[in-house]
Amino acid sequence: MRPLHLLLALLVAAIWGFNFVVIRWGLDELPPILFTALRFAVAALPLPLLGLKPPVAWRYLLGIGMFLGALQFGCLFVGMEMGMPAGLASIVVQSQALFTVALSALVLGERPAARQYLGMALAAAGVLSIAATLPGGGTVLGMAIVLTGSFCWAVANLIMKKAQAPDMLRLMVWTSLVPPLPLLALSLAMEGPGEIASSLAGLSGRGVLVILYNAAGATIVGYGLWAWLLRHYSASLVAPFSLLVPVFGMSSAALFLGETFTPVKLAACGLILAGLALTVLPARRRPAPLEVPAGE
Repeated sequence: MRPLHLLLALLVAAIWGFNFVVIRWGLDELPPILFTALRFAVAALPLPLLGLKPPVAWRYLLGIGMFLGALQFGCLFVGMEMGMPAGLASIVVQSQALFTVALSALVLGERPAARQYLGMALAAAGVLSIAATLPGGGTVLGMAIVLTGSFCWAVANLIMKKAQAPDMLRLMVWTSLVPPLPLLALSLAMEGPGEIASSLAGLSGRGVLVILYNAAGATIVGYGLWAWLLRHYSASLVAPFSLLVPVFGMSSAALFLGETFTPVKLAACGLILAGLALTVLPARRRPAPLEVPAGE
């Protein structure tokens, strides 16, 4: 990978990792379900610039939009609102990779390799260790909700695999059309018109920037660069950079939010990262033996 393209891959990981801090800032001003609806409403605005023909069939758009957009991000935002720290959320949400492997085995009949079973066991041990260190009540419930969102992300991964979209950026912008209306209806029912009105009326400049960062930065710029890298390099070369997202998430949460990580939490995060690496990274192939030219 060229040095400039390497920097672009690192930039995407940093954008997505720092977004967990930005989400935390947004939840200080907006209720979580409304916040999620606004994120996708703004993310769908560039649609006329990307063409009016959906990149995949509508049934796939609806499925991805509901599971990845409304449910995964809705659960993430609600879980963080209920006390799940931003840094820990950035690594726990990566459990989607483990759920994806498990669902692929159950639904598609794919057989995980032995190293993937080991990776899932290590990551699960890390998640349980983090759960054991959290205070009771809302924080544990918040983690459970974040994990539920990770499972929904895994379901969306299977739908995306079935859809085989040619362009990830166009797919994300098109699927952003799906979440806003159901999320707004849910926000009206659960958060109430009064809280919605007061939140929007009191929205600060930082709150507007938070929504723009989530929509334009994390969605359009992030997925746009990611799609460009995937067009120029193999997925096995680009995908490992996603493992840096929780690294950026944890470090930025410590820097901007003052979150601290005990040795137990750091060890648990290390288990999760090691488990994810074993689960998602391709196994190293043995070099092929040299072929000796046959004599004439």
